[in-house]
Amino acid sequence: MKILVSALLVASAFAATKPGAVVNDGYGDFVYVPAGAFKMGDNFGEGHERERPVHNVTLDAYYIGKFEVTNGEWRKFRDDPGYDDPKYWPNKRPVPKDQVPYWTSAPNHGGGTPDSDNYPVMGINWDSAVAYCNWLSAKTGKKYRLPTEAEWEKAARGTDQRKYPWGNNIDHSYATYVSGPQFVTATATGVNQKGASPYGAQDMAGNVMEWCSDWYSKDYYAKSPVKNPKGPDTGAYRVVRGGTFFEEAFDLRSSRRTAAWPSFQAHRMTGFRAVREP
Repeated sequence: MKILVSALLVASAFAATKPGAVVNDGYGDFVYVPAGAFKMGDNFGEGHERERPVHNVTLDAYYIGKFEVTNGEWRKFRDDPGYDDPKYWPNKRPVPKDQVPYWTSAPNHGGGTPDSDNYPVMGINWDSAVAYCNWLSAKTGKKYRLPTEAEWEKAARGTDQRKYPWGNNIDHSYATYVSGPQFVTATATGVNQKGASPYGAQDMAGNVMEWCSDWYSKDYYAKSPVKNPKGPDTGAYRVVRGGTFFEEAFDLRSSRRTAAWPSFQAHRMTGFRAVREP
């Protein structure tokens, strides 16, 4: 019996660490990205200088959110007494709940409106995204945090230098991005299942752009360490990735990088997804 139990535990552990394996601690699905190397940056030569040079990066294993953090998941934090606990917040300053824009915006499927649980929470600044991850760590006993820029890019495009999460061509069956003059906003998470990344992460192109943990520097790639790069030590802006529902296909490329002021909150195109350490 002991041998059987041991074998089952080993098999379970192996299954949990196969590429794309899913874990869920009660706050959404997270897919497994195995340790290893990939080439980071614009290998197509069509992006901005800040996306080059292409360079080798080696990362430890991690899990990343299968979906962007949804209104339903954010509401668990928003309604929890711990929301206002300064220990979760950068600089110990909680963002007042009524300061989060779009929460009551029905056209944007804000979390305070009916039938909105599966839409990505939007208008979230970097401080709030970090606070959510800290709170989630306390709730689960696991380490949750924002992805580094390198972790985000590997999870989005894998190791074969594809342009988008699914490959090198794009149309609206893969992602939510600008398509006309009509009112445009985010779609529910996972609607574009064809657009999954090699590890099974959804909506890593379009929908809402996503915060990373790194400070931003346009020249960082030229001096980035090979092993687990975490960005510059200081800066004025934090990295955001993934393009949005209001941008063209060019801006949805997995190598594309941009940045925003971390306290910036008024932008309805900004959301996030978390990383869970093994």
